[in-house]
Amino acid sequence: MSLTGLDVGALRHDFPILGRKVHGKRLVYLDNAATSQKPRQVIDSLVNFYSNTNANIHRGIHALAEESTAAYEAARERTARFIGHPDSRGIVFTRNATEAVNLVRYTWGRANVRQGDEVVVTMMEHHSNFVPWIMLANETGAVLRHALVSPDGTLDTAHLKSLLNRRTKLVAFTHASNVLGCITPAREIADAAHGVGALVLLDAAQSAPHMPVDFPSLGCDFMAFSSHKMMGPTGVGVLAARTDILEAMEPFLGGGSMIKEVLPNRATWADIPGKFEAGTPNVADVIAFGTALDYLDGLGMANIRAHEIELARYALERLRAIPGLTLFGPAEPERRGGVISFVDAKIHPHDLATVLDREGVAIRAGHHCAQPLMRHLGQVATARASFYAYNDRDDADALAEAILKARKFFG
Repeated sequence: MSLTGLDVGALRHDFPILGRKVHGKRLVYLDNAATSQKPRQVIDSLVNFYSNTNANIHRGIHALAEESTAAYEAARERTARFIGHPDSRGIVFTRNATEAVNLVRYTWGRANVRQGDEVVVTMMEHHSNFVPWIMLANETGAVLRHALVSPDGTLDTAHLKSLLNRRTKLVAFTHASNVLGCITPAREIADAAHGVGALVLLDAAQSAPHMPVDFPSLGCDFMAFSSHKMMGPTGVGVLAARTDILEAMEPFLGGGSMIKEVLPNRATWADIPGKFEAGTPNVADVIAFGTALDYLDGLGMANIRAHEIELARYALERLRAIPGLTLFGPAEPERRGGVISFVDAKIHPHDLATVLDREGVAIRAGHHCAQPLMRHLGQVATARASFYAYNDRDDADALAEAILKARKFFG
């Protein structure tokens, strides 16, 4: 079935895993906020690298090493273009978005945050953009301030702005919540933070895969996202940042590749981004990530966003029609991504997810690495269905019908 701008039926043929069955049922994969499935083009890219090009990069002068280096750096250029970054030197490859955030905390944070300074986060953050700042505050004596969530399931932007002052050094917040699905007004928050002299870190792990993301327009100083949530391989994350800030930062890890010169008692560092990529990087997966970005651009990020708005609209209607379900996040699909969290009045989320799995429907249940938000919502856990470009209304129907079957199962 096709929705706005995408032929989902044709697109699904690119994803081998979507053709398999689970417990004898068609796989309905609705755990995309955790990790996405991979198109054949990405899988083929990995096979091609190891079959034809495999060599270490930035070291050798033989043909394979030069080909690997060129492909790796082409993926960096590709990543910069995907997010509109004007300088590929501002793209640092990490293992995941978590490591990207921790790189900022460990290098920029330790150098710039002191006792009495303040870091602002939101109560809807994933632990990856929450725990590092707790650690930094404990290390430095800084104060961690928490912006609240509005009753409608969106960020209380007014409250966040009220926390800003001349002691604020950093504002770290998500572009799209992995629980509530809500999209935050990134540029508005960035402008307010810059107005008091603070820098901005944007967690784009749930936005970069699903909508057009333009680094300069968002106004952030740091941006983190992960390959595996956007049809690419696991093991690759991205820290995108202003080059002037990166140049002033110390390295994250010491070792090979990140140096310019090593003497017995001192060393100097490579130019950015090399000084942040110590050792042998995840070459094959970075190159395949570039293939994933090609694939996403082929679909059109605006098309993906329009598709998910319409699919979220339909899924919300189906779930609201089921008595006893409580849905979290904004009611309007235009204000959210394809993430829908909910609880059943009589079925624990883990039990619900287990029964749905028997129907071939893969969802996530738990606190979703967002325990402060769960406490704010008064929940121990929620069930979460998260959609992507290869999902359609049939998948939303399968979700709703499986919930109804769970109701019957539990009486």
